[in-house]
This record gives sequence, C-alpha cells and structure tokens, in this order.
Amino acid sequence: MKPISGFVFTALVTARVAVGADVTNQPTLTLEGAHRVVDTALAYARSHGAPGAAVAVVDAGGHTICLERLDGTFPASADVSIGKARTAANFGRPTRGIEDSINKNRPALAAVAAVTPFTPLQGGIPILLGQQVVGAIGVSGGASAQQDEEIAIAGAGAFQSGPASQRK
Repeated sequence: MKPISGFVFTALVTARVAVGADVTNQPTLTLEGAHRVVDTALAYARSHGAPGAAVAVVDAGGHTICLERLDGTFPASADVSIGKARTAANFGRPTRGIEDSINKNRPALAAVAAVTPFTPLQGGIPILLGQQVVGAIGVSGGASAQQDEEIAIAGAGAFQSGPASQRK
C-alpha cells in the first residue's frame, strides 16, 4: 500500500472542511411528529362537528409523511389536503393568504401552477421550528374552508407544544 502524499492528504482535509462549511443542519419533522399533528387535527375535527376531514402532513420539501381521512370524507379530499400542505411548505406561509391574493385581483399568481405543484386553497399551514419550516399540514373535507383551516391550525399547534403522542 502506497502512503498518501502530503499534497493529496492536505487536499482531502481541506475538502472536508470546505464541505462542512457549506452544509447546514436542517431539522426534519419525524413520522412521530407527523402522527402527533394528525392525531391532534382529527381530534379537533371530531370535537367540532366536522362532517369529514382528510389531513396530510408533509416535510419541508413538500413530500408526504402522513395522510389520514375520516370515514365518510369525499375521496378527492386526500389529494387536495396533500396539495394544500405542499403549498404551505413550499411557500412558507398559510395557503389562505395565497387564495386571498388570487381572489383580490392578483390572478397572475394562478400561473404559478405551471411552474410548481400548487394548491392555493385555504387549509394549509406551515409547521415551524423557530422561524424554519420543518413541514406543513393540509386539511380538506371539513364543513367549510374556514373549518379546514381551523383544523390545520389545531394540528400545527400540537407540534409547537406538548409531549409526543402515544400512537399504537
């Protein structure tokens, strides 16, 4: 086995340091955290008389971690809830504001759908750790868009406080 030359060794060490300086640690929402968000959202939906609810939780990149749908909820609500969650994660803000912007004479925002998957409907809320988006929740199938948003806010709130759920 040949020894590594001083130049090659120095280059390897320097590359390792440069890579470390160029990479950040990003918190990631876990499956357990996603389950806690969903469980809290569904409990809120049931206790507030929601006729149905599909609840989706995505990671910061908009990829689905968890999806549950109450019995009797219309089937398409699952896809709509994922879209709302993805939109909230990718834009880093509640989807209500995006829908409001489109409805209040900013129709150019609708063209964003040609660039990226985008569901500008009320009911998507980002999940934050400090100021950093670690995921998002989307809800569809409640009695109204307002109820979808209330359920999503309740679910996102579970991530901000309280112990981990004891899901079986």
